Amino acid sequence: MRRPPWADEHRAERLERKFQRFERRVEGRRWPGPHPVPFAVFIALLQIFGTRAAAYGSTAHELDQTGYLLLIVGPAVLVLRHKLPLLTLAGALSATVAYFAQLYPNGPGFIAAIVAVFTALSAGFRWLTWIAVVVAYGAYVVLVLPHASIGRLVAIGVWCVIIAFFGEAARVRGMRYAQMARDRAHQEALARAEEEKARKEQQRRQASDERLLIARELHDVIGHHLSLINVQAGVGLHLMDEQPEQARVALTAIKHASAEALKETRAVLAGLNPGEAAPRTPAPGLADLERLAGEARGAGLPVTLDTVGEPRALPPQVDRAAYRIVQEALTNVRRHAGPHATATVVVGYGPAELSVVVTDDGAGAAADAGLVGNGIAGMRHRAATFGGTVEAGPREAGGFEVRATIPLREEDKP
Repeated sequence: MRRPPWADEHRAERLERKFQRFERRVEGRRWPGPHPVPFAVFIALLQIFGTRAAAYGSTAHELDQTGYLLLIVGPAVLVLRHKLPLLTLAGALSATVAYFAQLYPNGPGFIAAIVAVFTALSAGFRWLTWIAVVVAYGAYVVLVLPHASIGRLVAIGVWCVIIAFFGEAARVRGMRYAQMARDRAHQEALARAEEEKARKEQQRRQASDERLLIARELHDVIGHHLSLINVQAGVGLHLMDEQPEQARVALTAIKHASAEALKETRAVLAGLNPGEAAPRTPAPGLADLERLAGEARGAGLPVTLDTVGEPRALPPQVDRAAYRIVQEALTNVRRHAGPHATATVVVGYGPAELSVVVTDDGAGAAADAGLVGNGIAGMRHRAATFGGTVEAGPREAGGFEVRATIPLREEDKP
């Protein structure tokens, strides 16, 4: 069953809390990179085979078990680079310095140290990383100073600075991307919250419109039937002593009108309780005008029905609105037109619009009272809902006229 729009007041708050939790997850999310073990194996193989290739045909110190071990130790400590970045940095730099200090063949044996430097900088250990790089370079210079030229040492120092600056640039870029991701996630959360707020406001407006519609339906139903009951009760009281049989007829009409009022009221209020069974009778429409006219005749108001054009099926909302307009107009006739008035209802099925005209020949001065109260305003609102209009006022020949026009959509036209 359809839930009333006002039954879901806390859904927006729940969604907002979900968005906040999502935002916190996004803020704490960081791509961990490739799996540590395969990555370390890849770096180790790259250093070993790259160094062997670079040392092919070289007369430098050949690789021995210690050299291979140092080429493996640096990548091996990279397994801990996410959990212990400083320890990884120390291990990789120590293995790299020890390898090149032993004058083993030149090659890509420094890749593990570069990865460790980048990881420590990305983790936020800026000054400790710079200190570690300076200490490692100083240790290398002390160990190889008797065997290396000044130009080689300066070149290696320059490359250390360049690598450290590249690590700084990568850290800054990572921070900027992380901030952009947080800002984007925050903006998306705000947009969703605004959308949810707008949806909730729309639900509130829809609930208000439905309450107004229900109030108008109840006004029409209760006003119409209570008017009938009031007239028949007056007739019954007047005839009870002199013409008991006529009083019985009036009481029967009261019973019928009250039963109809209860049935229509129950149908209108059924939408307020989703668990209640749907009404067994459809909402009244123009097909029920003869019954409506019969009730009015029973209350002493002669009503003539007429149709212009070929009757056809209409949207349920338009059909019900037209019926309510006729019902309210006849109720106003009984209230204000006088005891000897007659009414005429003409329903016109035009090619592009539906028209309803209710006229009476009652007291002209008293007919102005029909403009007071909610009846005319309610009819105008019903017609305006579908883009139509209602004109109401005294006729030149006497009496009162209500003229409603409701345009039909393309799919509703013949």
